[in-house]
Amino acid sequence: MPYEGEFAKYRPLQRIAETERVKQLLSRARIFQASSSSPVVQPVAAPAIDTDLPSLIVAIDGSMAEVPVKNGYPGAQVGYCTVASVLLNLREVDRLDVARPIDPKSFRKTEQPATIDAALPGTNVVVRNHTSARDSFREALYETLHDVVVDEDDRTNLLATYEALLTYKPTENPPVCPYDYDGCKEHFNPAPGASSCTCPGKRPVYSTDALRIHERFHDGGSNGEAFGEVMSTWERVLLIHLLRCFERKKWLDDLTSLAFFLDGPLAVFGHPAWISASISKELKRLNALVFKQTGKELFIVGIEKSGAFASHFDEIDKTETGEPRFPPRSFLLPTDQYIKERIIFSTSTKRYGADTYFGRKLFYKTASGARIVANIPFLTDAQDTLSSDDVSLYPQFSKVCSLLDKLVSSRFPNSLSPIISAHAHAAIPLELGAKVLQQLARALMRKT
Repeated sequence: MPYEGEFAKYRPLQRIAETERVKQLLSRARIFQASSSSPVVQPVAAPAIDTDLPSLIVAIDGSMAEVPVKNGYPGAQVGYCTVASVLLNLREVDRLDVARPIDPKSFRKTEQPATIDAALPGTNVVVRNHTSARDSFREALYETLHDVVVDEDDRTNLLATYEALLTYKPTENPPVCPYDYDGCKEHFNPAPGASSCTCPGKRPVYSTDALRIHERFHDGGSNGEAFGEVMSTWERVLLIHLLRCFERKKWLDDLTSLAFFLDGPLAVFGHPAWISASISKELKRLNALVFKQTGKELFIVGIEKSGAFASHFDEIDKTETGEPRFPPRSFLLPTDQYIKERIIFSTSTKRYGADTYFGRKLFYKTASGARIVANIPFLTDAQDTLSSDDVSLYPQFSKVCSLLDKLVSSRFPNSLSPIISAHAHAAIPLELGAKVLQQLARALMRKT
């Protein structure tokens, strides 16, 4: 390990790259070779432009930061997670767009942001009567969902939505007790609300323990991965929470004028991955209600800004002569075979993302030439497939393409304005975040 601030220079890196061991390893590595059976990249022209687009956009994005705090213990840290939702009025944007240049103050009024935040104990931060930072983290996660109320008129907390998704979780193969680190060998499914372990100690157990994020928690070192799983799960539970709010208020008809954009794939990874299947079931249930009332489906899109799929799209959008392969307003809907042969190599008979995704990938080049890796959700059982690239399965497909054309931003390459806005409100400035976290840490420790 290097000293703090010490970085490897070019020569050692070159030496490693040219070493015989590396060369031998690469010589054994699989290299993609196109064959007659390999999927061929064939961009398809997007459906005709759809003018019947949603007038409102809800974009959801999250951010997290982990900073050291002083409480007398070495390496003490606190995590701060925030999730922002931004409501963008497209109708008002179109009205302002007629009289360019748009007044910045007027444009800002087309966006209505809202954020929800949480401070979570990290390494060596023990609160109340707990005996470990891990148990402090578990309680704080439960209390966060319990305390977050998105709609003051509705007053339903985020925990209620999470526990509705929990009812879909299979009961076989129950997880080990969260106190297994302390010797408990019990296995059980956490009940809704706060309960007790079935062992003689009767220690507190929370419904959020079913997410198993505490298994990612480290007593020493960074807990950025655990906080990242909290943030990602929180974003997706918030999406379902907003949809269920419309159901409770009997506003399902109004959902046809809304489009929901989520930063990242329509998936949940890591320890809480089971909730992806629950989200899929709930989306199908809600979509069936909306379709019955309106004849239209929910409009939900996930946006991937980076990663293997974004890199692959960049690579295949070039011919041998360097010309773009994808013309404007063209797309590719990767199938399971294509993904396993060209992007994430696998010989498994199990569908790619079967345990983690509640939607599928879409490569789309907008009218302006931006390359967007989008995710469209599985809203019916028929849509829940990667074996077909038939877009007629997805009634909202033409609207998705047309709305992506409309929302492309020139501020960053291959970016969309609602996601930029949501991230701007969710992002935690490094210096400001550190100060806020230190204050929150002091408040947490005063409760011990």
